[in-house]
Order: sequence, then structure tokens, then C-alpha cells
Amino acid sequence: MAQSILIQINKAHYPVTVLGPGKRIGIWLQGCGIGCKGCVSTDTWAPDPRRAMTVTDLLAWCKRTAGNELDGITLSGGEPFDQPGPLRALLKGLHGWRKQGGVDFDILCYSGYPLKTLQQKHSALLALLDAIIPEPYAEGLPLGKLWRGSSNQSLVPLSPRGSVRFAPFMEESAAGHGKQMQVAVEGGRIWMIGIPERGDMARLEALCLSRGLSLDQVSWRR
Repeated sequence: MAQSILIQINKAHYPVTVLGPGKRIGIWLQGCGIGCKGCVSTDTWAPDPRRAMTVTDLLAWCKRTAGNELDGITLSGGEPFDQPGPLRALLKGLHGWRKQGGVDFDILCYSGYPLKTLQQKHSALLALLDAIIPEPYAEGLPLGKLWRGSSNQSLVPLSPRGSVRFAPFMEESAAGHGKQMQVAVEGGRIWMIGIPERGDMARLEALCLSRGLSLDQVSWRR
């Protein structure tokens, strides 16, 4: 049962407006065995049992925090598919909430694994998603299209809901939307949410330093 299934979570935030259409819950899972060069979320790489919580508690937080005022849920990390059992329990729980609560939200997931690998190894999980943005982040490639970190990544609808919800954004250029980053302060930490342009984080550090603020512990530098 979901009540006893533990899932490692780096953070969760609402509302997220820069990782998919509308107002969304963002959930970043902890643990990634891929480790893409240039990743801005290296704090999510190492599995950490101290960050584990039950799927039931996570679902309760989602319902309590967003109520019915959400358009979607975005799962990222870390690498969600490195926790396939907990991910399945979470997705099943989200489907239950959507059906029982009559809430029309979509479920979008990021993964650093190639789409073919996910289709071969995790087809049952893909069937529980409305859309996925797969493929490893490639630091040497440009930003590409909206909500994608590098131009090798695609936005793939996986359900009728996903096809309708994401159809207007399939070929949308990231440049056409300008900079899309959110800042949140939680638990004494500053979170940058979104997909930065190449060099943005270095420019942010330089700007802070010019104003007397040193960023000593950041997720984009190992």
C-alpha cells in the first residue's frame, strides 16, 4: 500500500509556472544515477534515505497545498525512473486523486534516460503519464524548445489528455518566452526553479558577489 511505500524527495513546491502549462505542483525526486555534465541540480544526485517520506504523506501535502487549484503536476529530479516502485505508487495515487476529486490536471515527467530505454524498461510507468520530456541533458547543445534543457530533448504526449494539453507547445521556442525562472525561499534556502540559459547561473553568482553576497553552496557546482 502507498501508506508504507517510501519515496525520496528533494523538494516540492506550489505553484510552479515555468515547467509546464498553468499552475503546477513541482516534485523533485532525490537520487540520479545518470549525472549529466552541466546539471544545475547536482544536489539531487545522491540517494538520501533522510529525505524519504511516504507516498501517502506526499499525496496529502499535494492535496492540502494546491486543493483543486492546479493545472498540472511536474515530476523531475534527480531521476524519477531510478525509483520505479515509489514512482508507480505516486502516479497511481495521483490518478486516484484526479478521478475521485474530479480535478483535471495533467502529469508531466522529466527523465534523463532516452525514450527508447524508457519504452523498453518502464512502459507501465509511461502509461500512467500524460507527457514526458526524455533524453539526457547535453551541455554542449543550445536550450532549444520551451521547457527543455537542451535541443536533443523532446516533449512527448503519452495520453489523450497530454495530446490536448501540450499540443500548443510542442514546437514552441524557449526564446519566444524570454527568461522563465522562479525564485522561492523555503527552509532557509533559496530555490531557483526553471531552466536557465547557458551561463545564467554564473552570471547570477557574479551579480550577487558584486552586491556583497557570496553563494558558497550551490546545486550547479560540484
